[in-house]
Amino acid sequence: RMPEFDVIVLGTGLKECVLSGLMSVNGKKVLHMDSNPYYGGECASISPLEELYKRFQVSAPSKSMGSGKDWNVDLIPKFLLANGQLVKMLLYTEVTRYLDFKVIEGSFVYKGGKIHKVPCTETETHNSDLMGMFDKRRFRKFMSFIMNFEENDPRTYQDMDPHRTTMRDVFRHFDLGDDVMEFTGHALALHISDDYLEQPCLMTIQRIKLYSESLARYSLSPFLYPLFGLGELPQGFRRLQEPLPAEPPRGRNPDGGRASGGGVFRCKQLICDPSYAPERVKKAGRVIRVICLLNHPIKNTHDANSCQIIIPQTHLNRKSDIYICLLSFAHNVAAEGKYMAVVSTMVETCNPEKEVQPGLALLEPILEKFVSVSNLLIPMDDGRRSQIFISRSYDHTTHLETETDDILDLYRRVTGSEFILRDPSDERTSTKRDRSHIPA
Repeated sequence: RMPEFDVIVLGTGLKECVLSGLMSVNGKKVLHMDSNPYYGGECASISPLEELYKRFQVSAPSKSMGSGKDWNVDLIPKFLLANGQLVKMLLYTEVTRYLDFKVIEGSFVYKGGKIHKVPCTETETHNSDLMGMFDKRRFRKFMSFIMNFEENDPRTYQDMDPHRTTMRDVFRHFDLGDDVMEFTGHALALHISDDYLEQPCLMTIQRIKLYSESLARYSLSPFLYPLFGLGELPQGFRRLQEPLPAEPPRGRNPDGGRASGGGVFRCKQLICDPSYAPERVKKAGRVIRVICLLNHPIKNTHDANSCQIIIPQTHLNRKSDIYICLLSFAHNVAAEGKYMAVVSTMVETCNPEKEVQPGLALLEPILEKFVSVSNLLIPMDDGRRSQIFISRSYDHTTHLETETDDILDLYRRVTGSEFILRDPSDERTSTKRDRSHIPA
């Protein structure tokens, strides 16, 4: 008889790896498999550089690109908020022992033909040319309200009800104009649409607080990224689950064991990415991503070796923002002196490449471009009936907030409970940060 597992996880994308790790830590018997000969699924990391050119059917890279082995190109690079739930989940599973994170050097927003640092602190607000003098004063009052806000202390509410007052009314209360609302909602709270304006303000307050507290840890930006790219995450989880010598997944099971001979594995619950259950997902849109290789940082970003730039939707009369993330040799994802940027957005017309043009224009001159358009797939149901739980495709953002929400939602549906970090006095979690490689 073939063994029965509590959970089988199919695919080694970021979400599947995190969920597999959480289930293992919670004492579940987990089998983790992948039908691809490489890790990472949709968000794989491609190395050497020659492989990327092959994948996109472009003729081989020129010598000027440096050694192909020095490149680790993430197909879908996304940054982690330093104080976010995802970092906490990674610490909880202890996979951070195998990863080295480095802070991203800047967070910017594009407005009025210029790139501006996203203002969050007193000093940044004072120096920002995103706002006039009066707006700055109001914005400071607004930020002070956010930072002092405590959900369990009504004295911090300033006569607003976090569960009923809409975010639009909060902005009104502080007399903030449309421009300030836009960068606050999209570049600080990291919302992907304006729906939040009509929703209770609590969630947005918490998201701005999270951005601000993440920024306070490292001061350059609130974001972290693993050295050698996101592809290190599945590798780390593999080491965590099966301390065998590193080897690529063969056949079906990247965790050391071999699913050979066409055996049938049984499980109580199945977690997978959309590619394993095409008949159970539907298309919710399309994402365009353009990977650009450069030999220079982006202009007007203070020569940052890594950064995120958001071009808000209304600025372009669009429904979705355009995101740019820049990485480089500083995160060991490119050869010395080289940079890699990805421009992404939701497709809204029949000419997607034209839609990302405002983003590409900020990157010129570009050495090489690789364009992909992919479907954004979402599960048709919550999986409770079939016990088949499917993750959503990765969206167009350059941060992992939406994906973190999906992981938390999947966790809730699979286990029937919220993901709660154990009590920090618990030995398991208290020593974690000491042994992890998250910058202090």
